[in-house]
Amino acid sequence: MTNQPGVEPDRIDVNDPATLAHWARKLDATEMQLRDAVAEVGDVAANVEMHLKGSHSTTNAERMDELGDS
Repeated sequence: MTNQPGVEPDRIDVNDPATLAHWARKLDATEMQLRDAVAEVGDVAANVEMHLKGSHSTTNAERMDELGDS
């Protein structure tokens, strides 16, 4: 993976096979899991990682709403 102008290293570009393969290895996930996670939470690697680990299954706003309902 190279740092190209305009490409942020903490973003997961699911349309770039090399980048997708890199993040799949780094996050110990399949490429399909990465695609699904990016569709759910966006392409920021930290958010994708949290989603894959199960602790970012909702947005912060949704979590705050849930807390307010209890």
